Order: sequence, then structure tokens, then C-alpha cells
Amino acid sequence: MVSLGRILVADDEPKIRSFVGRALNAAGYDTDFADDGTMVLRVARENHYDLVILDLVMPEVDGRQALRELLAARPGQPVIVLSCVADVPAKVEMLELGAQDYLTKPFALAELIARVKARLRAEPTHPSGEVIRAGGVALDVSHMIADIGRGPVSLTKLEFLLLRELMDHVGESVSKTRLLASVWGYDCDPGSNVIDACIRRLRSKLGFDLIKTVRGEGYQLIAR
Repeated sequence: MVSLGRILVADDEPKIRSFVGRALNAAGYDTDFADDGTMVLRVARENHYDLVILDLVMPEVDGRQALRELLAARPGQPVIVLSCVADVPAKVEMLELGAQDYLTKPFALAELIARVKARLRAEPTHPSGEVIRAGGVALDVSHMIADIGRGPVSLTKLEFLLLRELMDHVGESVSKTRLLASVWGYDCDPGSNVIDACIRRLRSKLGFDLIKTVRGEGYQLIAR
């Protein structure tokens, strides 16, 4: 059987590691494991992982610090936080640090697998050197680089997909439901503020007046 991807499962609870690992293997993924933050950083730097599933409460280096250091070393590393810490500020903090998703314990295994598949779905192919323009933004599709006239800015996969969706509908309000479906692959709101956190990161990189919040509807890339 051809592997669909390699995933690092980081959790200090052996039962969780075993439970999640068996499910991922059954779904077609290869898995490695880490039981503390120090090990997460070591193995993630030594190996390539298509995804890291990361607990926050771990010995040695906790998950928060591990996430910071991991993304500093590998800015494009996809990470799903899987934690018993359920408060909204913790979720927002991790998403703003760069985690792509946040799922709280206890969790439904089917939902975790669905989120993993959404993160690792196949990327569309693009002609080399393709650049699209809308709303004063030039987007290098092949390299996921945006430019609003101040120089090139590298984007993560999710930032790129979100910006492209807004560019495809420049001047229009794009609903959160549409963004969740087109960017994250969800057919319902997972309730983890993933869109809001990604929008904040785009604004911090490209300008706070570039994307307008349309209250009660969604977001809009301002036409320029």
C-alpha cells in the first residue's frame, strides 16, 4: 500500500499515541511518535513530516514552546494541535503562532482523520512562473509569494490558499462557509477560529487595510 503521507504524533499519553497511530495507519499514513517536546523538536528537525499532531501539555519542552521553535526552524510545517486545553485564548494563540488547526480532547477519531485528510489533500498544479493579480496584489502561484508593491512576502500554504480565494472574488464578500470549504476542506465550522487567525496573519504580512471584515458575512479583499 502506497503511503499517503508521514505524520509525527506527539503526545505524552501512550494510549493516545497508540489510538491515533492505529487509526492513521489504517487510513494509509505512516506514523512516528514523540512523548515530550524535546523529542518533537529533535525528530522533526531530523526528518520530513507532512504533518505534526501536537499535544500542548507535555514534559521537558511543552507544546507551546515546541510549536514556536518548530515553526521557526520549519516555517511551512503543517501542525494540528490536539489538546485538553479547551479555552478560546489558547486556541487563538496557537493558531496565530502558525498551527493550521486545533482539536480539543476528548475528540472523535473520525473528525481527527477528516482534518488530517483536509490538511494533506493533493495540491493543484500550477504553471511555473504563473502570477495572478487582483486588488493591488501580485501572487506568485508557484512559489506562494505575494507582493503589494513593498517587496515579496512568503506565505504559508493556508495563507496562500485563503488569499487566492479572496483574490478570485476581489471586491466581493466571501463567506466563512465558502472559505472553510475551499481552503480547509470543511463542510461545517469546526469552531476553532482558524479563518480569523489566518486573516490576522495575512494582515500582519500584507497590510491591515487590505482585507475588510464584513460583519455577519465574511471577508473581502479591497479592490484597488
